[in-house]
Amino acid sequence: MDASIALVAIWPFAAALLAPWVHRFAKPFGGWVLALVPGGIFLFLLTLIDPVLATGSVSARIAWVPAYDLDLSFFVDGLSLIFALTISGIGTLVVLYAGAYLKGHPHLGRFFGFLLAFMGAMLGLVLADNMLALFMFWELTSVTSFLLIGFDHTRMAARRGAIQALVITNIGGMALLVGVLLVHQMTGVWDLSASGDEVRGTALYGSVLGCFLLAAFTKSAQVPFHFWLPNAMEAPTPVSAFLHSATMVQAGVYLLARTMPWLGGTAAWTWILVCFGGATLIWGALGALRQTDLKQMLAQTTIASLGLSVLLLGLGSTYAVSAVVIYFVAHALYKAALFMVVGAVDHEAGTRDVTVLSGLADRMPVTFIGAALASLAMIGLPLTLGYYAKEEMYLGLLAWRWDDIVVLAVLVAGNATLAGVAMLVMVKPFLGPTLPTPKALHEAPIAMLAGPIILGAAGIVAAVMPDWLGQTVLQPGASAILATPVESHLSLTINPANPLIWLSVLTWVLGLLVYRKMATLRTLLRRLETGLGWTADTVFDALMFGLIGFSAAVTRFLHHGKLEIYLVTVFAALALALIVPMALLGGYAVLLPTSDLGNWSAKLAWPQLTIYEWGVVALALVGLVAVVLAPSRLIAIVALGIQGAAVALIFLLFGAPDLAFTQFMVEVLSVVILALVMTRLRLDERDHRELEDLARDGMLALVCGVGVSLLLMVVLSGDLDTRLSELFIATSVPIAHGANIVNVILVDYRGFDTLGEISVVMGAGMAITALLRRRKAVA
Repeated sequence: MDASIALVAIWPFAAALLAPWVHRFAKPFGGWVLALVPGGIFLFLLTLIDPVLATGSVSARIAWVPAYDLDLSFFVDGLSLIFALTISGIGTLVVLYAGAYLKGHPHLGRFFGFLLAFMGAMLGLVLADNMLALFMFWELTSVTSFLLIGFDHTRMAARRGAIQALVITNIGGMALLVGVLLVHQMTGVWDLSASGDEVRGTALYGSVLGCFLLAAFTKSAQVPFHFWLPNAMEAPTPVSAFLHSATMVQAGVYLLARTMPWLGGTAAWTWILVCFGGATLIWGALGALRQTDLKQMLAQTTIASLGLSVLLLGLGSTYAVSAVVIYFVAHALYKAALFMVVGAVDHEAGTRDVTVLSGLADRMPVTFIGAALASLAMIGLPLTLGYYAKEEMYLGLLAWRWDDIVVLAVLVAGNATLAGVAMLVMVKPFLGPTLPTPKALHEAPIAMLAGPIILGAAGIVAAVMPDWLGQTVLQPGASAILATPVESHLSLTINPANPLIWLSVLTWVLGLLVYRKMATLRTLLRRLETGLGWTADTVFDALMFGLIGFSAAVTRFLHHGKLEIYLVTVFAALALALIVPMALLGGYAVLLPTSDLGNWSAKLAWPQLTIYEWGVVALALVGLVAVVLAPSRLIAIVALGIQGAAVALIFLLFGAPDLAFTQFMVEVLSVVILALVMTRLRLDERDHRELEDLARDGMLALVCGVGVSLLLMVVLSGDLDTRLSELFIATSVPIAHGANIVNVILVDYRGFDTLGEISVVMGAGMAITALLRRRKAVA
């Protein structure tokens, strides 16, 4: 079973690789075939319910990087199991839906691949126990969602929405990585399940909290990062149904719930989550009222729902956390169903504009039933999961303190607005007189109807079994979040003496009022938005255009195309790097004579050289003079070869014949190739140089030469540490199977360094070839 748990997150990726071929050979049944993968995962996860209920969790561990004590660990408890079941269950219906919705699309196979990879990333995220693995899957959700949102890449709006989602969520991804590394630094463990209360007691708690909150807020579209989510509606409707219900936008909520045992319970946690969650709830609810596009209305209500979940996690009470668990399931079911309904309406009627839709129930009765079942759950009427979630969130705020009253008012207002939107989605397009539509109306295919009916019915069936719901969903999920046992008290009983029922009645009455005044509210909100003149979306555009303009200005300043200035800048920076740090840190002190020496003679003593060794020194000096006095670049290149030959002779005389041979080869090839290039480019004429240029370049050459010489003298004045040499000698034969230690170092121990050097040579060769061809073309 452990191995199977680890494979749950891998199966969708394998299916994603095969999806284009499966679609090619199985169409028009490609969606049905590929849906077997998430369907099989869903059935397997069902078998884990009893073990999780019995033991609290099931785990799996695979050796990942044993040298650093890193294991690829997976952890299935009540919380992760609820998320994984929802992802795989809704994912199965979404794959079926996508096959019918995009039937005939030339890139449907590719779309299936993206969708399954996205599913795998989310399953890995909610099942991962290792924090680095969680970060890896977290970023994979951003990448795969980018591919899905921008699937219709021919439209600029789709490309913009994809880039915006990627930029915003990647900001949070980098924050998550920093937070993960800080937690590991404090606790010494990588597993989420092993992290404890010591995080709250450290001085870095605020930094860790900020990193995790930024990651969660960007992923779950909290104010002020909410604006990317409506623009993600440029994705095809199957993506919206999946992304908005159980996958990426819920990842931030999952992260907060998972880290609540060791990050929650503080004043900072409570106030930040309650304030930002409440603001997001109201903002999203009002944003939905401004829309006439049914898909955009649902997108804005998703923002509101995410804010509601974050607010409840900030409260942190048993009732609030229980409400989060039930609300996640309820929201996933009804929101996926409603997006599928809207997609069916758009697919069959040719429009999503609620102001021109009416009377669709006569031609699309099954679609209307799916819309009604889902909308009733969104309203929160009895016998739906939404009712239980609403009751739980109100129950925790009946202490009647002033702060409880404020939060309760926000919850009632937000839920009432969402209820009004649900009534509009259920009533306006389907009931009333039939209006003409761009397409001839008929019922959607069965693959598009299965999702709304099954998901809508599931919300009703689960609600009429409160004991099963409490024991199988609420208790394990809430217990995992709070890290303490939670008892369920769900019941179908409605007590008129209980203030909860009257708060629900108030919510429904206000929701009905919102529905009746929807047109007026829409007009007022649009006027307010127009008068404001800017939104978070426009601010993002301004920042992005500003960043692009700034980068262009920096590029023009740094990459001006003047090679002489490039070289002067590089060597000036080299001179500063060589001399300034050594001078400030007192590194040159080791070169000064000590009191026991008494004079400079011991420091400046020349080594005892033979006559032929002096000859090599003389050859190097001749080469130096020849380079400086060369009348043309071509002669300077040839003279520079004298310097290289002198270095090769030094290697040869001091016991490194292999290095000497390599140096000779490099020098000969360099001189020949450079001479050939210079001749072909007609750059062999003498260059006229001003006196100030000669003085500047000469001074830079002297300073760099002195800096390198002093640095080498400092290095040579220290004791030789032979541990690395001894390691190479001891391991070159048994590990690398090479007796030539130098070759082993270059090929094995410094293999990537050598690869980099080869890449540089290859790049230089390509540049030379381009120059020669360009010269030939000009000629």
